[in-house]
Amino acid sequence: MDFETELASTRVELDSTRQELARLRAGLSAGLSPEQSARLQGSTPEELAADARTLASELGVSTVRQPSGSGADVGSAHGSMGAGEARYRAKHADGQRFVHSAYTVESA
Repeated sequence: MDFETELASTRVELDSTRQELARLRAGLSAGLSPEQSARLQGSTPEELAADARTLASELGVSTVRQPSGSGADVGSAHGSMGAGEARYRAKHADGQRFVHSAYTVESA
């Protein structure tokens, strides 16, 4: 593939990604799931937001409160990986193993 073709392909991909992000932002701000947000129609952020509000209203979805960054689990011992590991070990003391893509816990 030559440079011009690759550049054109990259621009198309970038435009598609920007449109997807705009749909997600509009949908999430209206309380929609990412799957519901993917269905939004419009070419501007305003059109997408209006469509998101309409769809959310039709589905009976209430607007989701935006996280403030000061929730109970932010910066507290309850939300840390170590605290989660300790709770897992306490609950699964029979030697069970939990594997996540980046984290493994084996109870004793």
